[in-house]
Amino acid sequence: MKVGILEIMALLPQSRFEKLYNLFVIKQMASVTPQTISVWCRELGHETFYATYYGIGDIQSCFPDDLDILFISSSTINSPLSYAVGKIFRKAGVQTVFGGSHAKAFPADCLRFFDLVVKECDKNLIADILAGRFEPGSYISSTKSFEDLPTVEERLPEIKGSSLFFKKWQSITTIVPTITSIGCPYTCNFCTDWNKPYQLLPLDRLETDLTFLSKNLQGAVLAFFEPNFAVKFEKVFKVLEAVPPESRIPYMMECSQSILSPSRIKRMRETNCSFFAVGIESWADYADKAGLGRRSSEMEKFNQTLENFELLKENQLFMQANFIFGLDSDCGESSVTLTKEFIGQTPYAWPTVNIPSPFGGTPLFDQLYTDERILEELPFSFYQTPYLVTTIKNYDPLTYYSKLLEISSVVCSDDMLKRRMEISRNWTHKFYYRLRTGGEKFLNRFYREMVERLRTDRAFRSFHEGESVVLPEFYQQKFEEQLGPYVPLLSQEDRRPNLEQMNPVIS
Repeated sequence: MKVGILEIMALLPQSRFEKLYNLFVIKQMASVTPQTISVWCRELGHETFYATYYGIGDIQSCFPDDLDILFISSSTINSPLSYAVGKIFRKAGVQTVFGGSHAKAFPADCLRFFDLVVKECDKNLIADILAGRFEPGSYISSTKSFEDLPTVEERLPEIKGSSLFFKKWQSITTIVPTITSIGCPYTCNFCTDWNKPYQLLPLDRLETDLTFLSKNLQGAVLAFFEPNFAVKFEKVFKVLEAVPPESRIPYMMECSQSILSPSRIKRMRETNCSFFAVGIESWADYADKAGLGRRSSEMEKFNQTLENFELLKENQLFMQANFIFGLDSDCGESSVTLTKEFIGQTPYAWPTVNIPSPFGGTPLFDQLYTDERILEELPFSFYQTPYLVTTIKNYDPLTYYSKLLEISSVVCSDDMLKRRMEISRNWTHKFYYRLRTGGEKFLNRFYREMVERLRTDRAFRSFHEGESVVLPEFYQQKFEEQLGPYVPLLSQEDRRPNLEQMNPVIS
């Protein structure tokens, strides 16, 4: 069989800056699972065609006209484009299978556009799909997630296809994706893995991958695309430290503050960690992820976090601090004041401030859905920052966007950029500071537009206050810009999400 594997990573870019960002950043964000499925299909004897779409190029040209089956993966924000692509290939007689985080969150909606929708998968489930053992219209899952994945060498054709230009030229930063674990040790109410037990994958594969990369993809960066890297710190770092210093490739990671200590930070730098992100989330909640007790105060978490980042500063890593603003625990001025203060004191850490989105299968979704606080008319492409798809408990929409504007204005100020450029001795860091400052200025302009619109447009404000179910024309136009030539493929009914939750058939 001729098998296609497509990961949709972005919608159509709306500006030259977005196009540049997609080309140099989003292109490098390919996921591990689609690559793994491609390898499995090849091992099962099928001819595979793997591709990623990052907002640039022609999707259909990536696959032959006589394709038999197409696996598509995307996040929720990119799902409308996935739906349109699914329609195109189904009309051409191609069997379509949809998976990824969106399939897990909103399977009932996905079944409107694909033959099969998958929650968890392993190689056996993929083999059964290819053998035609499931009826169209089924939501299916393996008993559990895969227990390991192919090596970098086995995924090399897919890595070249996703990370290299024309499959041979490296970018400013060429990223090779991998994971060392699945699941999560925490139970954050916004996380889709909140009830999926943490599991460390076999580390002999990591050892093999490190050796292969040091000899075959020099200049690449190994990206651990897992939100809680090195929970089993000693086991993982035993492998990283076994590589001779001269052969250690740079790597990226994301972790919680609870694993950080001065000695561990030193070991991260010695093993060539070049970038890491830390989930701060909210000052008023999730204190256990900062290594504090659940009853810790906002100031205790703030001081602990600032102390941790001061330790990290000396290591000249590219750091990112992840926040969520607008949770039910956020109220008044304190969350905004502390976030701005943190940004001002840590110019060496890039802050990302996210708007909470209600992804299906999470306690946050269940609560907001029960409380009728989800704006159900908004298409899934708006389930992302800078869009607000819920009513916020402790802020009206105008106040909320005004607070976001305050924070954003600090992040992208000329003074902050100057300070970042002065402290950085790495030209790659300087490049990304400028690139991300440009992105934040785009967000800042959007927040200003939203504040003005909420202040002057009563119908728009009524929608965001949950008083009206009429989708404003503003969002209709934005949606059509996001989808471009694919817009005619999705009717008004197609665009309205079906938030129904359902359980898969276990295979």
